[in-house]
Amino acid sequence: MKYKDIEHNAEILEYYEKGGEILEELGYTDHSTVHTKLVARKAAEVLQAFGYGEREAELAKIAGFMHDIGNAINRNHHAEYGALLTNEILKEMNMPLKDRIQVVSSIANHDESTGVAADPITAAVIIADKTDVRRNRVRTKDPIYFDIHDRVNYAVTETKLEYDLEKRQIILNLTIDENICTMYEYFEIFLGRMTMCSRAARIFDAQFSLRVNGQKVL
Repeated sequence: MKYKDIEHNAEILEYYEKGGEILEELGYTDHSTVHTKLVARKAAEVLQAFGYGEREAELAKIAGFMHDIGNAINRNHHAEYGALLTNEILKEMNMPLKDRIQVVSSIANHDESTGVAADPITAAVIIADKTDVRRNRVRTKDPIYFDIHDRVNYAVTETKLEYDLEKRQIILNLTIDENICTMYEYFEIFLGRMTMCSRAARIFDAQFSLRVNGQKVL
């Protein structure tokens, strides 16, 4: 099974449509297929950067694309709900058992509240997901109504994920408008996510580093 087989799957897209309605009502930032396609692409890039092959990259792309469908059930425990939904969908599509279990496990473990990176594919999905910080994830257009999550994402004007293989580093470079969001606010929201990225990077025998406005902060 290939990523192209699931990217336009009607059932998956319907789950994202419903999940988007729920998250918009709750005031969450964008978790649509714009986000999940980006996560799919970045997860594959992480694996390719560290020398993994096409099979691992394809599984990471599938897990990355499907990782947030559980939001259609409920935001709380969305990773676990998403894993169960994914298992049924991929079983119907006759994905080989071992590959299906890998994708399901990666989705179940992508959330920082309960998840853990125990293998390279899951680690890649975690890093790709948690480093998707950008202005156009903010749904609210009027800054008067921004909460702290909106301010933090809106303050990020540029995001770039880089790899230094010689030093075994995965580097998230952010450009932040500190007139919109202070570094204290950024870490208040994202420290748990950055910690999860740091642990995921160890799967690749690498360190996770965060640079903001050209300065190393993690």
